[in-house]
Amino acid sequence: MQMTSYTKFFINGSWVPAGSDRTIDVIDSTTEEVMATIPAGTAADVDAAVEAAADAFESWSQLPVEERAKYMSRIGDSLVARMDELATMISRETGMAKWLSQLVQVGLPINSFKQAAEIAESFPFEETVGNSLVVREPIGVVGCITPWNYPLHQIAAKVAFAMAAGCTVVLKPSEVAPVDAFILAEIVEEVGLPAGVFNLVTGTGPEVGAAMSAHPKIDMMSFTGSTRAGRSVAQLGAETVKKVALELGGKSANVLLEDLDAEVFAKAVADGVGKAFLNSGQTCSALTRMLVPRSRLAEAEQIAATTAESLVVGDPFAEGANLGPLASAAQRDRVQNYIQIGIDEGAKLIAGGLGAPEGCESGFYVKPTVFSDVTAEMTLAQEEIFGPVLVIMPYDGVDDAVEIANGVVYGLAGGVWGADQDQAVAVARRLRTGQVEVNGGAFNPNAPFGGYKQSGVGREYGRHGFEEFLEIKSLQL
Repeated sequence: MQMTSYTKFFINGSWVPAGSDRTIDVIDSTTEEVMATIPAGTAADVDAAVEAAADAFESWSQLPVEERAKYMSRIGDSLVARMDELATMISRETGMAKWLSQLVQVGLPINSFKQAAEIAESFPFEETVGNSLVVREPIGVVGCITPWNYPLHQIAAKVAFAMAAGCTVVLKPSEVAPVDAFILAEIVEEVGLPAGVFNLVTGTGPEVGAAMSAHPKIDMMSFTGSTRAGRSVAQLGAETVKKVALELGGKSANVLLEDLDAEVFAKAVADGVGKAFLNSGQTCSALTRMLVPRSRLAEAEQIAATTAESLVVGDPFAEGANLGPLASAAQRDRVQNYIQIGIDEGAKLIAGGLGAPEGCESGFYVKPTVFSDVTAEMTLAQEEIFGPVLVIMPYDGVDDAVEIANGVVYGLAGGVWGADQDQAVAVARRLRTGQVEVNGGAFNPNAPFGGYKQSGVGREYGRHGFEEFLEIKSLQL
């Protein structure tokens, strides 16, 4: 495909030249070639975008909520019209299989814009408490910093709900996967969103991200990414005491209980492998630790190894591909390093391993890898790998399983499988994590999503995500 060169930012309703002539290459994860170039923004570019957002806030926040909702719905419709183009770009950026990109990488953002519109129209912005009228108002200018693994999905989680709530936004997408953000800006222009409500500046975290986090006219930062980078956003935001919402890393446990019969146990293990390897493991909520009764460890190993080895790894645009490449050379090398650490620490390698899969010489590919007999103190059991690496951990009794599951600094997602639904739910309630699927319960894009502990602060999606962008005021009458 032809390389695309972006030279302008979308600020105050117009495409304006970047303040610097420096550019960043965007690499195609499947070919390792440059697929696009984007401007490397500066603090001055951030200033211009924030000023535009601040100027637009008064009129946008006072616009009838039905009108704001119509804009969100129109953006959703336009995303539908450009689904194939967006899915293709995101698959090249991230490596996700094209068929899955259409469902997840574009389908979920469409839902977010539509859902934000629906929630805004029905949300109770006022309530009476005694002699007080309690009102909820948009917080102001929101700075949005988004990751590369689900680029448009994470943009929509912030931008759609913030704008529907009456906020104006400045967006910095990941420089690894930014093309979809430029397409969204084109859509924003096409639907006639008022100038300054949505502003796009690209660049690096240390330059553009830091300038946004510290900016005195940004009222709230909403960040998704690594826990390390999230700490930096929070520290910089604290200087101006702005609200900070963080959706960070995970090391989620998937607990398979003793009472499962052989057939359901096999289903649960196979499902768990899939949940660990979604988007080639580049998923913050991936169920990367499978906890099984010690007596059934060998049974789990055989099923997991067979499932992992059956996955088709290759070109995300090829028919039948399950897993594509990782998003970057840096990410591939990071995952390879973790696989080596697992081998060095004595974990039992039962599938995959070092090197690229056969026939995947170009592109950032990693073999779907499974380690077993992993103990809680091992690096693989504690640190987020962000690649197709699953660890199987034996436990002795439910209390031990819960202790292992909770024995990490993260708390983003989790899973529990059990023949007794009530017992499975009881175990799920004991997990210190923001979301738990029970017996393979489907992901609900309208339910609150976010983490405990070092997995973050705040929630996204649905009504709870909408409320993150509102302030509360009491009028004593």
